[in-house]
Amino acid sequence: MTRLLARLGLPTPELRAWAMYDWANSAFWSTVVTAVFPAFFSSYAAAGLSGVEATSRFAWGTTIALTIVALTAPVLGALADHRPLKKRFLLAFLLLGVAATLLMATIGRGEWKYALVLFMVANVGVASTLVFYDSLLPHIAAPDQIDRASTAGFAMGYIGGGILLLINLAWIMAPTMFGLPDTTAAVRLTFVSVGVWWLLFSLPLFRRVPEPAVRLAELRASGPSLVLAAAAAAWKTFVELRGNRHAFLMLVAFLLYNDGIQTLIRMSSIYGAEVGIDQNAQIAAFVMVQFVGVPCSFLFGALAGRIGAKTAVFVALAVYIACSIVGYFMTAAWQFFVLAFLVGMVQGGSQALSRSLFARMTPRAKSSEYFSFFAVFEKFAGIFGPLLFGASVTLFQSSRAAVLSVIVFFVAGAIVLSFVDVEAGEAATAGGR
Repeated sequence: MTRLLARLGLPTPELRAWAMYDWANSAFWSTVVTAVFPAFFSSYAAAGLSGVEATSRFAWGTTIALTIVALTAPVLGALADHRPLKKRFLLAFLLLGVAATLLMATIGRGEWKYALVLFMVANVGVASTLVFYDSLLPHIAAPDQIDRASTAGFAMGYIGGGILLLINLAWIMAPTMFGLPDTTAAVRLTFVSVGVWWLLFSLPLFRRVPEPAVRLAELRASGPSLVLAAAAAAWKTFVELRGNRHAFLMLVAFLLYNDGIQTLIRMSSIYGAEVGIDQNAQIAAFVMVQFVGVPCSFLFGALAGRIGAKTAVFVALAVYIACSIVGYFMTAAWQFFVLAFLVGMVQGGSQALSRSLFARMTPRAKSSEYFSFFAVFEKFAGIFGPLLFGASVTLFQSSRAAVLSVIVFFVAGAIVLSFVDVEAGEAATAGGR
């Protein structure tokens, strides 16, 4: 098994332990964020509210949570680069997210405020852990290992998230077969299972991955002064990041094409229902995405080794453009499965290679700060896509035109990415390594 993992891009115990966190936290994204909590919130926690009110409150809660992460990540990233705090911050936000997820099992009917607070806290927890998780990669992977290690991590996430999702869906679809009284009890159990899974499979990272040595002068302030000093350090890093033209262009390109990716993912369910795709077919398609993503993430790591990570991202963007075209013409369930298959082919690879490209241009001494800005750009991705989607629906009175309009983000992102010189970006940050 160790030999196989080494061939797939995880040759060291540290990298294998690091990748297990993708396995661990992906359960939250696949089960809670995507498959279970939105429907549970709408039909149970928000009982008594209209569908529009429930959707509006859910959307605002998600936006607030992501905004909190975007505002706090740079400051916490600066602290973690000036003091040995990467793993401690990761652990703190992990426990926060796990606790909120476990408490979701206590949500009562109509308790939408309580449910939304827990969902927001859990989202802040999981999204914040990824800042410090991603920032560990440049410290434990050699430059020629980063692409394959990053894609292998995403593949591990697909496996872990997919396995637990299958178990959770079995509970929900046939609760009495598992000794559960009803679907609500099954949903409560899924929240508990995600919390336990997330915590349990995070342990290898804390045991095996060392806390990186701090290469910057420690911030000597304390209390409020320490926060101000960290904020000043974060701003200084942002100015420095803007000075590294190619690393900054990579962030802008990622913001653009990831906006398109997130729009397709978030709007696919609603759009599928609009054109008559059965909910069970949609669930089956989502499960398929999880497992198609496993081999394809590994394949993208191998492809990056042959043609380069940047070129591989261009391939992924071309497939996403094809997804928009398929979505435009979609009228039947089999076309929805084709769309899901195409997304599964490139979703993990495109995001993993974006992470590894940025990691190459990141000075190790400031990895948390750089990845905090990566997180900020990632969180803001998905704002403009839905706006364009909604504007297209209003203008053309057609969701089909809106699906096609998302191509703008893939094309714009590809154009900006074409100006990124990875070698030059690496050279610009060589002094920080």
